[in-house]
Amino acid sequence: MKIGIFGGTFDPVHFGHLRSALEVGEACGLERVVLIPAAKPPHKGRGAMAAAADRLRMIELAVAGASGLAVSDMEIRRAGLSYTIDTVRYFQSESPGGEIALIMGVDAFLEIETWKSFREILSIVPVIVMSRPTPRGGRAESDRERVKGVLGGIVSPEAVVETTKGLQAPGFKPVTVQPVTALDISSTRIRELVGAGRSIRYLAPADVVEHIRTKGLYA
Repeated sequence: MKIGIFGGTFDPVHFGHLRSALEVGEACGLERVVLIPAAKPPHKGRGAMAAAADRLRMIELAVAGASGLAVSDMEIRRAGLSYTIDTVRYFQSESPGGEIALIMGVDAFLEIETWKSFREILSIVPVIVMSRPTPRGGRAESDRERVKGVLGGIVSPEAVVETTKGLQAPGFKPVTVQPVTALDISSTRIRELVGAGRSIRYLAPADVVEHIRTKGLYA
């Protein structure tokens, strides 16, 4: 089975996350995209998040009945910080003979050199970088150049080549830049709206909106 793993805080999950995951799965031939809420993300510097159990539950509600999307609680069950390398190793051990791809946004990839064991990540798993084009297009190309620049900085610029499988650097798995629909929705904005007593309807699935309301999250 070919699956994609898509980690994040998902605080809360919204239609931007879900639509991107769906489009990446279809475009890259993935049988399933697994959304993985982080328990303690090492790169998040802001204040308290919603409880891990609530963030997990909101994803469960969001993907219920959605073909091609799933959720995993493995980072929440694991003690300590949520390092991507550990998550990749876990899914590879759980899927012997299967194909695993790591999905992330452009901004995350641009910081990959700050990640624990980033060279090992790039060497053992293909990466799909989501690019959100502007309404007139064009951003996917600039994002590809930025991703290529990061790879070039890790190895050498002349060593990174374009292939049918994506950007290829010596010793690393392919890195694909995949355009997805640019939905102007963010978890930060949703939290701000809830805090201001305003509606978040149509920004997230109705069941997620209701969970936020009944649990009093972000108020």
